[in-house]
Amino acid sequence: MESLSISGIVIRFLLGGSAVVASTIISRKLGSKMGGIFAAFPAVFLAALLTLRLDAKGSELVEKSIVLSQGAVVGMFINIMCAIGAVYFCTKQGWKRGLTQSIAGWFLISIIFAVISGYF
Repeated sequence: MESLSISGIVIRFLLGGSAVVASTIISRKLGSKMGGIFAAFPAVFLAALLTLRLDAKGSELVEKSIVLSQGAVVGMFINIMCAIGAVYFCTKQGWKRGLTQSIAGWFLISIIFAVISGYF
């Protein structure tokens, strides 16, 4: 994104943070499986899509929405891989090492994708 408005960033922060708080509350009230389902809710993507309207109009809005959606699909795929890695590594090596390795894997895959797609 070339430029983001302050109000767009604040709205994204509030919606994303609200989703985290909601999933934490649901997890405590209904159990970790239900909380995990709500944690997977793409609040940041929806907030970014909604606030994109503040920063762009017309054909630019459509073009930026398509680019944002394509990036979201890739990001969600990498997040799924990270979750699978976290389950595997946490089970095999404990939660500290497993979480560290899965996040390192997420970062490595993200960098590789960014290099392949020409962002760097």
